[in-house]
Amino acid sequence: MKRRIQMGMKVNNELPLPADLKAEYPLSDKLKKIKQERDKEIRDIFTGKSDKFMVIIGPCSADNEDSVCEYVERLAKVNEKVSDKLMLIPRIYTNKPRTTGEGYKGMLHQPDPDKAPDLLAGIIAIRKLHIRAIEETYLTSADEMLYPENRSYLDDILSYEAIGARSVENQQHRLTASGMDIPIGMKNPTSGDLSVMLNSIVAAQSGHRFIYRGMDVSTDGNDLAHAILRGGVDKYGTTIPNYHYEDIWRLSKMYKEKNLKNPAVIVDANHSNSNKQYHEQLRIVGEVLHTRKYNAELRNLIKGVMVESYLVEGRQDIGSHMTYGQSITDPCIGWEDTVRLIDKIAEDC
Repeated sequence: MKRRIQMGMKVNNELPLPADLKAEYPLSDKLKKIKQERDKEIRDIFTGKSDKFMVIIGPCSADNEDSVCEYVERLAKVNEKVSDKLMLIPRIYTNKPRTTGEGYKGMLHQPDPDKAPDLLAGIIAIRKLHIRAIEETYLTSADEMLYPENRSYLDDILSYEAIGARSVENQQHRLTASGMDIPIGMKNPTSGDLSVMLNSIVAAQSGHRFIYRGMDVSTDGNDLAHAILRGGVDKYGTTIPNYHYEDIWRLSKMYKEKNLKNPAVIVDANHSNSNKQYHEQLRIVGEVLHTRKYNAELRNLIKGVMVESYLVEGRQDIGSHMTYGQSITDPCIGWEDTVRLIDKIAEDC
């Protein structure tokens, strides 16, 4: 029987504690070691000990376990060729922010896009997906921190997290980020305001005391919190990209004024930077690489790019006859373009 709580809410399911879910679906010692090694490699990139270039790449949303794992398996084979220059991090985004609250909100909400939301099944499905991806490819992944309290179900698995444009001004996201031990990318808000993004990094790099999952907790700050440029829109809804040389140079100066640790930026080649014209991601990444070549200071600041890619290019609506490996949210580049892009990045880095 569904219990009712205040504010017109009703309880659909009691969710397990993170410790209980981890005990039921544990990470093996072998996979723990893989994560430790990958985490160190990634930390070395952000602290400047390594000059590898990060490529965070994968579907807009992880909608199907088999197709996502096939994608990551293919990515692992590409990684064997470029691992001396690049750090490939599969983008396995299992929860999706929606502008109006409508539409597919990710595997966390709907393990089966054709069926009604089931968050109990969802938290199990996303943990199993992330573990399977590591087991089959030895690549640890990235996800978005949409709900701060839910990251405890995956905090022993992920090697990178991002806070989206609609969440970056939220205090709970910022404070939770301050207690993480992996890099956390703070996207500029949809308005494109870089000062809001920098303030979120200041908050994430500072220590705090706050309420988290019903506990009074303290944090020391996350020195790997950094910027993600994803473009924005003005008050008329016109797209304003921010991946150009001048944008990154301005960000560099703002970083200096804030005196933050480990200044870094990841450029998101899709969203408002491409106006969701997904093929433009190839050109945008090329321009970012040119900026790194042109200016040594910006080369040190730009640590990587974020690209939306899947097995089949484009997107589709949820229905009875769906194409395997094609996005059901934002359109992505296909596999052939993905391989060409990664090869080009490795060649130019």
